[in-house]
Amino acid sequence: MTPTIESPRWFTSSYSDNGGACVEVAANLAISHGVVPVRDSKNPTGPVLSVPARAFAAFVSGVKAGGLGTN
Repeated sequence: MTPTIESPRWFTSSYSDNGGACVEVAANLAISHGVVPVRDSKNPTGPVLSVPARAFAAFVSGVKAGGLGTN
């Protein structure tokens, strides 16, 4: 039996309304592959950064807590 290859399902945050300067993520791979792929929304065929799922979750938590703001 051949394993099924899961494709990334890309999405942009609903908060991204800044003229196209945003990223897309494929959170559907976090559980099955342990990574969250990230790419530039303006260059969907360009490079993809694969972030470990735990690191991405920590980043999102930091953003939500306001811990990544500028001083």
